[in-house]
Amino acid sequence: MIRRMRTLLATIVLSVVFLTTLISQPAFAADAAAGGKVFNANCAACHAGGGNAINGAKTLKKDALTANGKDTVEAIVAQVTNGKGAMPAFKGRLSDDQIQSVALYVLDKAEKGW
Repeated sequence: MIRRMRTLLATIVLSVVFLTTLISQPAFAADAAAGGKVFNANCAACHAGGGNAINGAKTLKKDALTANGKDTVEAIVAQVTNGKGAMPAFKGRLSDDQIQSVALYVLDKAEKGW
């Protein structure tokens, strides 16, 4: 009887942990697919195909992102949010989720070679 209760309790605990993990969402609703739409509407004019129409040394290709220290979500979010040089800041024009989504999209495309 005690063994059955322990098994039942363990099953309940594991089920709750599994369901909580399964249904919990990240703190932001960013995703690469949504980022593609935002990118095409706001970034593609200068960065079509992962290039850079203004400065050819600062493309969105994987090797250039790495060389320029822009190969993390955080670094891309900072760049898109604050801008730098010829790149305008998108803070206030795009939401935090949109900027996060663009960063995920850029990294995903860079990994796949654009």
